[in-house]
Amino acid sequence: MATIKDVARLAGVGLGTASRAISGRGPVSEKALAKVNEAVAALQFRPSNVARALASKTLGMVGIYVPDFSGTFYGQILQTIDGELRAVDRHMVAANGCGHGDARQQALDGVHFLYERECDGVIVMSNELTDDDFAMLFERYPTLVLLNRSTPARPQRCFSTDHELGGRLAARALLLKGHREIAFISGPRSAPDNEQRIAGFLDELARHQVRVPKRRRVVADFSFDGGYAAAEALLAGSARDYSALFCANDVMAMAAISCLDRRGIDVPGELSVLGFDDSELSRYTAPALTTVGVPIVDAAANACRFLLNQCYGLTLPVARDFSPELVWRDSVGVGPHGLQVRDDDDGSDQTEP
Repeated sequence: MATIKDVARLAGVGLGTASRAISGRGPVSEKALAKVNEAVAALQFRPSNVARALASKTLGMVGIYVPDFSGTFYGQILQTIDGELRAVDRHMVAANGCGHGDARQQALDGVHFLYERECDGVIVMSNELTDDDFAMLFERYPTLVLLNRSTPARPQRCFSTDHELGGRLAARALLLKGHREIAFISGPRSAPDNEQRIAGFLDELARHQVRVPKRRRVVADFSFDGGYAAAEALLAGSARDYSALFCANDVMAMAAISCLDRRGIDVPGELSVLGFDDSELSRYTAPALTTVGVPIVDAAANACRFLLNQCYGLTLPVARDFSPELVWRDSVGVGPHGLQVRDDDDGSDQTEP
């Protein structure tokens, strides 16, 4: 197996020049770089990860903690981060809950696990950890970055969307389409992003003198089974007195549409359904799901770039704006109050076509 000394000898350059050319760190003339590249190709040289780690005092690994590996939501995030790392010859180590404690303790143990495995930095997604937990983690681990959460402890290390605004957009969409009698399926109350979505949703409805009675509110767990059971619970109550259903994520909305279809309830003819996330599957439901799009993939990519810059001295571009937006499809129809005029924040009036 060829070594870097063999490359330097064949290229006719010093060992230091060969090392800088191969690592991409430090000045190398174009002529020397060309000779080194030719030697690398001729010898089929592959740099040793162990040698590189000893030289740089880093293993080139970045950890990602997510609460769950299943489903399309976390899958997209893991794929995105893996792609960002591969582009700069770094590697991903993923973990979910570790140990046997409650969900919060498993999350803490998962983060500690990744750093104990010599990860240079860690990206964390968790609804179980508190602001105090993050303050402690940020203090202990200067290379920790938070995804899909914001905390006052280190706001510059947080990459998230405005979930409250997303909830407001959902409410405005239903109001715009002429719905004022509305039900909703919430995610778990322990999830800050869910609470922000619901708070924005209800506050925007209240601004237009619309209230959602308790009988039209159901709490679920962001899963297909939870969304289906929540839809059944709504239908099992008193006579359906609402024309639209908001679900706090797309998974529950898709399950709700399936439940309604089995009950013979036409969407959107009899009942409109609005989701949240704009997940990969949402455009393939029947009808295609109208939803609030959350650019979580963009947030994940930029969180990763921020961490790469911090850990390895790179200068990758990092964006900070991940605003939600309404994605109109087919699952929301015109309600009993007809299309409404939209009073935008900038003072302009528009009607959705």
